[in-house]
Amino acid sequence: MVERTEVIGRIPEWRAGTGFYQDTWHRLRRNPAALLGLLIVGAFAVAAVLAPALTRYDPFEQDLEARLLPPSRAHWLGTDDLGRDLLTRIIYGGRVSLTVGIVAVGIALAAGTILGLLAGYYGRWADSVTMRVMDVMLAFPATLLAIFIVGIRGPGLNNAMLAIGVINIPIFARIVRGSVLRVRQEEFVDAARALGGNAGRIIGRHILPNTLAPIIVQATLGIGAAILEAAGLSFLGLGAQAPTAEWGAMLTNTREFLRDAPWAATFPGIAILLTVVGFNLLGDGLRDALDPRLRL
Repeated sequence: MVERTEVIGRIPEWRAGTGFYQDTWHRLRRNPAALLGLLIVGAFAVAAVLAPALTRYDPFEQDLEARLLPPSRAHWLGTDDLGRDLLTRIIYGGRVSLTVGIVAVGIALAAGTILGLLAGYYGRWADSVTMRVMDVMLAFPATLLAIFIVGIRGPGLNNAMLAIGVINIPIFARIVRGSVLRVRQEEFVDAARALGGNAGRIIGRHILPNTLAPIIVQATLGIGAAILEAAGLSFLGLGAQAPTAEWGAMLTNTREFLRDAPWAATFPGIAILLTVVGFNLLGDGLRDALDPRLRL
């Protein structure tokens, strides 16, 4: 009894009596890198939502007399080749890039989770067929496969989001399948079967909730990767089309002015860099906070 009291006494105060999500938040906020990522992502998200209130310029209004102006008090980040305010374009571009990342990951998450659950729970031929299809998709370079899909459907932002979502389905499917293979062997799943629970109830109420941690981490990391992939497709002319304010498209529209106006391409590139780094830092922090081995 003495030993038990001593062990309990060493548990930090914030761990005592807290639930899973409270515990995760406490662990996350003690990770400086994760907090920095959350701050970066939150700043871009707030700027995207409040875009009309943060700038007085129209992101599509052209002023050829003010083209390629360097950063100044009137235009904090300068102007592009059509005289549009770069800061305004970057803020509004955050709306597009974040939307692309969330929608693309949503497509991959929904399809990959369903396939992974079915393959992991039923096994046998369902597992073999599903995983062989996923292996074939993973055999192709992701960017090349995205270009192939967009090439078939035609360039455009919607097709780019679909392509990015499709190429990320195997990642979620394999992660979910691996988690299901582990969870379905647990005693509480056997108890649910013994009580007469059908497959849908067991998967939805017992298996899926216990596979959410790796799904959440991969989704967070995947948003940053999707933004980068969308920027790459737009840079190749296959994603967002003019005059849409999208960071990758802004890079490709100003690359011929790198010598005379380097700021026109530098600042959109920095926006992409910061956003991707922010999501990666946040994803790494969530992975540590949700790792059950570190909660012991």
